Amino acid sequence: MAQTSTPDLILHHGRFTTLNRAQPTASAVAITGGRFTAVGTDREILPLAGPGTRAIDLQGRSVLPGLIDNHLHIIRGGLNFNMELRWDGVRSLADAMAMLRRQVAVTPAPQWVRVVGGFTEHQFAEKRLPTIAELNAVAPDTPVFILHLYDRALLNAAALRAVGYTRETPAPPGGEIVRDSAGNPTGLLLAKPNAAILYATLAKGPKLPHDYQVNSTRHFMRELNRLGVTGAIDAGGGFQAYPDDYAVIQELADADQLTIRLAYNLFTQKPKQEKEDFLHWTATSQYKQGTDYFRHNGAGEMLVFSAADFEDFRQPRPEMGPEMEDDLEEVVRILAQNRWPWRMHATYDETITRALDVFEKVNRDTPLAGLNWFFDHAETISERSIDRIAALGGGVAVQHRMAYQGEYFVERYGAGAAEATPPVKRMLEKGVKVSAGTDATRVASYNPWVSLSWLVTGKTVGGLQLTPQRNCLDREAALRMWTENVTWFSNEEGKKGRIEVGQLADLVVPDRDFFACPESDIADTTALLTVVGGKVVYGAGDFAAHDGAAPPPAMPDWSPVRTFGGYGAWGDQEGAPLQAVMRRAAAACACANDCNVHGHQHATAWSSQLPIADLKGFWGALGCACWAV
Repeated sequence: MAQTSTPDLILHHGRFTTLNRAQPTASAVAITGGRFTAVGTDREILPLAGPGTRAIDLQGRSVLPGLIDNHLHIIRGGLNFNMELRWDGVRSLADAMAMLRRQVAVTPAPQWVRVVGGFTEHQFAEKRLPTIAELNAVAPDTPVFILHLYDRALLNAAALRAVGYTRETPAPPGGEIVRDSAGNPTGLLLAKPNAAILYATLAKGPKLPHDYQVNSTRHFMRELNRLGVTGAIDAGGGFQAYPDDYAVIQELADADQLTIRLAYNLFTQKPKQEKEDFLHWTATSQYKQGTDYFRHNGAGEMLVFSAADFEDFRQPRPEMGPEMEDDLEEVVRILAQNRWPWRMHATYDETITRALDVFEKVNRDTPLAGLNWFFDHAETISERSIDRIAALGGGVAVQHRMAYQGEYFVERYGAGAAEATPPVKRMLEKGVKVSAGTDATRVASYNPWVSLSWLVTGKTVGGLQLTPQRNCLDREAALRMWTENVTWFSNEEGKKGRIEVGQLADLVVPDRDFFACPESDIADTTALLTVVGGKVVYGAGDFAAHDGAAPPPAMPDWSPVRTFGGYGAWGDQEGAPLQAVMRRAAAACACANDCNVHGHQHATAWSSQLPIADLKGFWGALGCACWAV
C-alpha cells in the first residue's frame, strides 16, 4: 500500500485479482490522478478518504484488471458500428433472420442493412447461413449485405442492383462473383483467392456523415466497455487511410471522450506503393506520439501486399510470390532504421519462415533488439519459427480466429493438425512474448470473453473441441494474455495491465467470478462496472447509478444499435424470442447442450421442426419439447 495525497476514488469491499505477483489479492484500492495510489485491505484504504473522495462499495464482487485487445479494428469499426446489424453471439438463424426482418422494416432508402462479420454459421443451431432466396423474401427492396468471416458475402437482389453487378460485370481479380447458368450474379461472392471483392463491394455502400461517425465510434467504445475492455491496439485495415480516416478518433481524443485507451498501427493501402507510404510516415509521424489514451504504435499489420497470406481455411494455403522477400526487406529496413516497431499479418508458418529470413538479414546490420516487433495470428507456426522469433526478440499476437474457423480448418487439415493451432501454451513455455485479442470486427467477434473461453476450453463457438486440455491455458494464464502480456506489444510494460500502485487505473467488475464460474459460462460474461483512468465509463445492475458516461442515442434513428445493442442482441427489449426460449429451457434442464435430464440434444430439437419453434403453441410456451422428440 502507498498513498501520498487524498484519493479521487476508492473502491472497497471487493475481491481484487491484481496480477501483481507480490500482492496477488486485495479488497480495496485508492485512485488518484488516474492511477492506482494504494492497493490493500478495506481497513488500510478507507481511512485515506478525504471530503472530495468518491467511494464505491463493490458488495463483495470480483475485480480484474481492465482487458486489452491486442488486435482490434476499432477505428474502422467505430465509423460503421451504428450502421451494422450484429449477429455476434446470436444462437439461431431463426433469430438472426427475425432481427434482419425487423431492421429492414425501419431502414430507409437508399440505406443498406448490413451484417459485417463477427459471426459464423457454426454458432447457429441450424448450422447454416441464410439462402439468397430467404434474404430476398425478407427484403425484396432494401439492399442486404451479409459478410461471413472473410470467406464469402451474401447479397440479395436489391443489393446486386445497388452495386451494379450484372451479366456484363467482368470477373474481379481478387475474388469470385458466383453466377447462374445464364451468367447472372446469384448474390454469392467468394473470397477466391482473396477478399478483395468483399472489401470492394462493402465499400460501395452508403457511409455515415461525420457527426454520426463520431456518435458511432462512441457507441462502439461503449459496447466494448460493457464487456470490460479498457484498451486496444488498432491494427489498421483495408480502406482505412491515414490520416483521413483517423479524423473522428482524433477528434474524440482531443475532446477527452475516449473511453478505450488506443494505440494504433499504420497499415499501407496500395500494392507497390508500400515503400513510399512508410518513407512518408516515418518522416512525418513520430513513434509513440500522443497520450496514454491515443498514441502511435508503429507499422502494420499490412507491411507489403506480396506477403499477405489470406486466412480463409476453406481455401488452400496461398503461395506468396517470389517478390515477397525484396518487397519486405525494403520496408523493414526503413522501419528498423527509424526504430519503428511493426506488426505483420502471417497466418501460415511458410509465410513466417520467409519473413524471418528477411528479419534476420536486416538484423545483421541494423539490430532489431528492443523494437517490440511481432507477428499477428500465426495459426500454424512451427517450433523452429518460435525459436527464431525468440532469438530476434520478437513476439506473437494471437487472436481467436480458430474459434470461428476451426470447423473449416479441421475439414481441410484434420483434427490432429488443429490441436495446437496456434500453439499458445507452447509459445508461453518457450518464453516468447505472447498476448491475445480478437481481430474483430469481421473475422471474429469483439467479445473478449469468447476469446478467454477459447483459450481455457479449446472449443469453437460452435462447440467443437479443437484443443485438447493439455494444450489449453488455466484461467490466470488466459487473463494475463488479455492484460499485462498485451502491454509489451504497445511498449507500455509496467504502465498498465495490473492492479498495482503506480499503474493506470483501469479495471472491470464482471458480472460473475471468472475464476469460479463454469467454463461454459465464461463467454457470457459482461461488466457490471468498468473503470478507465479512475473514471467510471460503464455501470450496470447495482452499479448503474455510478455510470455517467453514456453517449447520446445512436444516430441515425434507424440504427440497429438502438434496437439490438451489440453482442448477442442484448439491447433488444422485445427479445429474439427463440433465443430467449433456448436459454430458459437450457437453464431449466440444468444443461447447455446435451440434456441429461430428458435425454436429448437441445440444439437438435431447436433446429428441427419441433413444436418448440412455435412460440404460441403448448410446447413453445413450455420452453422444452423433450416429450415430443
